[in-house]
Amino acid sequence: MTQQQTYNTKKELETAILVGVHAQNDDEFDFESTMEELASLSETCQLNVQEQFTQNRTHFDRKYYVGKGKLEDIRAYIEYHDIDVVVANDELTTAQSKVLNGNLNVKIIDRTQLILEIFALRASSKDGKLQVELAQLDYLMPRLQGHGRSLSRLGGGIGTRGPGETKLEMDRRHIRTRMNEIKHQLETVVEHRERYRNKREQNHVFQVALIGYTNAGKSSWFNMLANETTYEKNLLFATLDPKTRQIQINDGFNLIISDTVGFIQKLPTTLIAAFKSTLEEAKNADLLLHVVDSSHPEYRAQYDTVNGIVADLDMAQIPQAIIFNKKDLHEGATPTTNKPSVFVSSRDETDIDKVKQLLFDQVKKILTYYEETIPSANADRLYFLKQHTLVSELIFNEDDATYEIKGYKKE
Repeated sequence: MTQQQTYNTKKELETAILVGVHAQNDDEFDFESTMEELASLSETCQLNVQEQFTQNRTHFDRKYYVGKGKLEDIRAYIEYHDIDVVVANDELTTAQSKVLNGNLNVKIIDRTQLILEIFALRASSKDGKLQVELAQLDYLMPRLQGHGRSLSRLGGGIGTRGPGETKLEMDRRHIRTRMNEIKHQLETVVEHRERYRNKREQNHVFQVALIGYTNAGKSSWFNMLANETTYEKNLLFATLDPKTRQIQINDGFNLIISDTVGFIQKLPTTLIAAFKSTLEEAKNADLLLHVVDSSHPEYRAQYDTVNGIVADLDMAQIPQAIIFNKKDLHEGATPTTNKPSVFVSSRDETDIDKVKQLLFDQVKKILTYYEETIPSANADRLYFLKQHTLVSELIFNEDDATYEIKGYKKE
């Protein structure tokens, strides 16, 4: 009897090390938390992280990113442990990437590439995929020179290159053409969304956008409020494609709620620009619901990062209310802010009323107060006001068979 042979079909993960330089002139970010994030990003990208190398320097080394001594340590570790990938905590210049690759002889990935890779894994809608491709090409374009040797080789035979064009120039030309194609397609998507938004504006629909740090729990609250089942997982950038649903509060008042892509420290501005469509809904919102993971030790820094990006996107003037989420995992003092807020958990169904009350109170502040008397025979008008305005008081007057309505409406 022959023994049956078994094969391990489990995919072997690429091994990686993380490299970060704590530049003393950069106090904008918390270095430790950016390294923790880099580890989470790497895990999301299915990299098997073996070790971290960090260095305190006054500034990044212009040639090697790290100092020469640290580079030797990294090279020795890579050779001894047979590492496949080096992940840098910052966006590397073309020269740094090229020199590191030449010295270490392994794949060099920087923070921006890692985020782009995750975006590529997560995008599911057509325009989401287009946004990813545009961001990737935008990143690649200035770096083609760094890959000179492989890209500049002349093609073989007739028709493989234009007169006097090198392979590098052809690659550049193809990328530019493709970028223009994508921009054109995305313009169509934006116009389509704009028409929808204009229609909502005409119908005086109140719009709420959920914003927050990646993995704060926005999708969980979107699902709770909209009775939806969007992708909800303990992963960075779980949501990429914008989702918009209509929900009701106060027994009839309709409002539109949108989920958005999560923010992160050191999120490159080119990436924010490329993902503008996922934030278009937020830019046109009447109210921002900012979801904060209160269980995270650095939740204050995350809160500030989001507000920094909100300001960069010219959205700071939009009223904001805070959902301090993951109360069940929070330790220490109750979170506080100078903005309206609730301290809740999306796992506790009774907390949904607290969030709806927060919504009600904030919507009321933003809308304009009105009073109206309607004959009881005018059922259509009564139904319209219940749907399109926030009714706070409804009294039936038996003497003249009229309804006295008090509420708040969008101007």
